[in-house]
Amino acid sequence: MKSYTNANLIVRDDYHFEDGLFSGYDAKNRQYDKTSWNYELDGNGFAKRDETLQHPRCVWQLLKLHVSLYTAEVVANICGTPQEDFIKVCEYIAETSEKDKTASFLYALGWTQHSIGAQNIRTMAIIQLLLGNMGMAGGGGNALRGHSNIQGLTDLGLLSQSLTGYMNLPSEKQSTLASYLAANTPKQILPNQVNSWNNYPKFFVSLMKTFYGDKAQKENDWGFDWLPKWDKSYDVLQYFEMMNKGEVNGYICQGFNPLASFPDKNKIIGSLSKLKFLFTIDPLNTETACFWQNHGEFNNVQPAEIMTDVFRLPCCCFAEENGSIVNSARWLQWHWKGADAPAEALGDGEILAGIFHRLRQLYQQQGGAVPEQLLNMRWDYYDPYRPTAEEIAQESNGYELADLTDANGNLMVKKGQLMSAFAQLRDDGTTSSGCWIFAGSWTSAGNQMARRDNADPSGLGNTLGWAWAWPANRRILYNRASADLEGKPWDPKRQLIEWDGAKWTGIDIADYSAAPPDSGVGPFIMQPEELGRLFALDKMAEGPFPEHYEPFETPLGTNPLHPNVISNPAARLFNDDLNALGNAEKFLMSAQLIV
Repeated sequence: MKSYTNANLIVRDDYHFEDGLFSGYDAKNRQYDKTSWNYELDGNGFAKRDETLQHPRCVWQLLKLHVSLYTAEVVANICGTPQEDFIKVCEYIAETSEKDKTASFLYALGWTQHSIGAQNIRTMAIIQLLLGNMGMAGGGGNALRGHSNIQGLTDLGLLSQSLTGYMNLPSEKQSTLASYLAANTPKQILPNQVNSWNNYPKFFVSLMKTFYGDKAQKENDWGFDWLPKWDKSYDVLQYFEMMNKGEVNGYICQGFNPLASFPDKNKIIGSLSKLKFLFTIDPLNTETACFWQNHGEFNNVQPAEIMTDVFRLPCCCFAEENGSIVNSARWLQWHWKGADAPAEALGDGEILAGIFHRLRQLYQQQGGAVPEQLLNMRWDYYDPYRPTAEEIAQESNGYELADLTDANGNLMVKKGQLMSAFAQLRDDGTTSSGCWIFAGSWTSAGNQMARRDNADPSGLGNTLGWAWAWPANRRILYNRASADLEGKPWDPKRQLIEWDGAKWTGIDIADYSAAPPDSGVGPFIMQPEELGRLFALDKMAEGPFPEHYEPFETPLGTNPLHPNVISNPAARLFNDDLNALGNAEKFLMSAQLIV
């Protein structure tokens, strides 16, 4: 914990927590100024630290102070769990702090779909860091996905403010490429760090070459101006709020059923009813596609008053086309077509290609706002109207657009070849990659996702020859944490990697292959300080430490811990939603009627 987390780093002196609120709270806008949620820096701009863990503002002391309120009695009062049961569970979990034991936390929507869902997961991560269970075989945190490719959805940037590989879509505050890269390329917090996100410019420029090909050049900032810039959180919740206000004309709903997924079905139906058109792309008929039908379930549905034109575009299911899925272990597994799609059903790629070409044709014929985004788009598939899964997979992996040489000028990879690792990406326009974390999934040696060697010599479930895992076919993230400061495994029975005096060896792909144990490089290489974060700095909306807040519709009407701050003070709320939630009095009245 001392060496692999930020426990000994010192936080700024203007950080504080009081009466349910962290420092920097803006009540009017329901959000935090997170400036104070950072480390205190020395003259070189690096975080100060206290190796003794005694400084009152080191993360360890702040964490102990923050959780001191959560006694067994308090937890039992909030959760309704008997104290003795809670203590017994804590004892079982604490036993996994031993070197020869480990534990994995598996969670699903029961943890996440709350107004404090993100903090639920943060709590789990903190516990696992304290116990030394991160980076260990059988450890970590594992999300149980509801569908086979939900992980792939976020990997490929299908969230509205994301780009592929967990890069960010620019905001309106990042109007230039330089400001965008400065905001997203982390600065070193401790000396001698390698931090994978230092390569952000390489990832981004390679993505833009995939998007726009030869049209993306250094002189036009690789087409940066063609990307949309968001001014607020345009996720699906915001989009339906805009629908509800009549600010949206149409909605293309692909592989998604919001009427069955979102809270407040009446609002969802009301929002869809205000559209001019709705397209659904799904192999099955969904509640969303049939929202206009009144089956008596919802009182506010009046089909005659709904003016929305609904178009259902039936697509293939997974067994009717080739492709890949990514599970929660980050395995990209290739699957093959088992049957033809029935009737008029088409593949997603063919449907989207048709929409793309029709829009491009309209722009060419009629013009319109911001035409460059479509007209400059690279689209050089063998059959432009039917791009194949194989073409797209290779595009995601990436190509060398020029001969790649080492520092001595020796040829490493020829122009036109598929890349074998994201380390080959460059920010000078000589490489392309549609998703940098997938680099290596389809190389000149073939489709790595299609491998089916399930050999497991270690008995730990580390089947490196089965499919391919991002990044770099690494099966356990942050596996450097499975070894001590000398590079020896904490638990020889669960050995993943080991330093042999010259290099890292073992049954997994080491998080970094060159830096020795005494180099000062930490195991959590996706963080600027390369340490696991007990204190989350400025990444969380509601605070650097988890805190208990009641649901907005709490039947208690108060918060047992903070009477003045009942529910999550930074959760985004729309006025109509808040009014629909009701209050404790309405809850009790409804309960009495049910009884």
